[in-house]
Amino acid sequence: MAGAPDVERLTQQSPLYQQVKERLLERIQSGTWRPGQLIPNEFVLADELGVSQGTVRKALSELTLQKLLVRKQGRGTFVAEHTPESMLFRFFNLYDQGGQQISPETLWSKARIGVAKPQECEKLGLEKGSEVIRIARVRTHGGKPFAHEQIFLPAQMFPGLTEEPVIPNTLYDHFQKAFGVTVIGGEERLEPVVAKQREAGWLKVDEGTPLLRLDRLTFSFNEQPVEWRVSHCVLSGSHYLVRLG
Repeated sequence: MAGAPDVERLTQQSPLYQQVKERLLERIQSGTWRPGQLIPNEFVLADELGVSQGTVRKALSELTLQKLLVRKQGRGTFVAEHTPESMLFRFFNLYDQGGQQISPETLWSKARIGVAKPQECEKLGLEKGSEVIRIARVRTHGGKPFAHEQIFLPAQMFPGLTEEPVIPNTLYDHFQKAFGVTVIGGEERLEPVVAKQREAGWLKVDEGTPLLRLDRLTFSFNEQPVEWRVSHCVLSGSHYLVRLG
């Protein structure tokens, strides 16, 4: 039957639900299941893979918790599709004094391509001589400069990005829709710093003004680095918040 190759693979290892999860993840990663696509229900998948419905259900639950799948009541389970709103909620953790999540706008941006420097190669897992895309932009909140960002991307993952007339305000949904690159997680380091001459100029503050430096590395499947981003943010009237649990 059509699912026989998967059945053979699944009977060679344990735990079984983890193997099922890996098979389903392969379909998302390869593009067999596209963002926003309705996937087969657990009964169909169980029959195809030769396992119990409970095993499939556990695998689907883990993929849902990882935000790779989305369950919609009465409609079924879909491959998660990035939107500007969902990406802001997941990856931007700055809030104003009223507790509202800050949604910054791009004042200006510039993208160029060049040979990766040693630190860029290290961060992005690139070979010496590889090319990177470097994006610099200033983002605003309440009409005032709020953050200066430097973004570094593996050029081979985003062909033609530097030729686009406008760099989108939110990038991760654009990465998925235009280039088939899905950001599924990352790590972010925080450091209090003071504005040096360059940051002070971009952000229209005095040198020595306290800033928050955010150093973020995001990943796609199999922990493949997608983006290294360094942001300097003006914290006056705002705060960084991560919800636990």
